Amino acid sequence: MYYVAAALLVLSGLFYSASHHEIGSFGVTMCTYGSAFCENPMIVFSGATLAAAWGMFVSIK
Repeated sequence: MYYVAAALLVLSGLFYSASHHEIGSFGVTMCTYGSAFCENPMIVFSGATLAAAWGMFVSIK
């Protein structure tokens, strides 16, 4: 689950950069297909936070 949280954290950073036009033509393509995530990258960041919390919850020994 930590891998999923890390992947979502990276994706939220990419969507944030794409929404501020910092990664060029790749960002334009990202915002074309994921416009909701470009407008509000906190959606993906919240998913990363929930995945990390769930990973900590299920890994208690």
